[in-house]
Amino acid sequence: MKISVNAQSSIKIESDKIVYFDPFKIENETHDADIIFVTHDHFDHFSIEDIKKIEKEDTVYVIPDSMYNLLGGENVITLYPYEKTLVEGYEVETIPSYNANKDFHTKEKGYLAYIVTIDGKRIYVCGDCDQNEDNKKVKCDICFVPIGGHYTMDYVEAAKYINELKPDVVIPTHYGDIVGDKLDGERFKELVDKDIKVELYLNK
Repeated sequence: MKISVNAQSSIKIESDKIVYFDPFKIENETHDADIIFVTHDHFDHFSIEDIKKIEKEDTVYVIPDSMYNLLGGENVITLYPYEKTLVEGYEVETIPSYNANKDFHTKEKGYLAYIVTIDGKRIYVCGDCDQNEDNKKVKCDICFVPIGGHYTMDYVEAAKYINELKPDVVIPTHYGDIVGDKLDGERFKELVDKDIKVELYLNK
């Protein structure tokens, strides 16, 4: 499995299939996406301009049901929170992704976080959120967590959450661009328990 993070929460995972989450600020036209997951409709997570650079004729799109009018059509799978399904052979679970004490991402909007099993690893992509009653219960091997603050957890809050969640590997996202300082990844790493591996991809 090969993982890369582009900007914000733009994630690419390469295994037997090529999977993207929230593609954003994509530089090259690769047209290689087998599956594109979108967590919600904010511009830095749902960018048609960037989707067009990676999509191909048979790309499968996975989106919140609340986004159907924005990206409905063939090869589009719409999901609600608390669903379990198979997408191109991958086990996919959804939970709501929302803020606990802010109005940017409310639970009522139906935004999604995804837990996708790839190569036997449960990979949890949080979306834009704070620690909340739903995501405290997640069991995962690898977690992509936002740390930039303002719209999501900041790096201190994210480290506290990860130390409670206890994944094997955590990859911080959503900092060093629109929100969050470029050094927040290192600050986050210092606060995470040493038995959890922290991988930094953004702003190297």
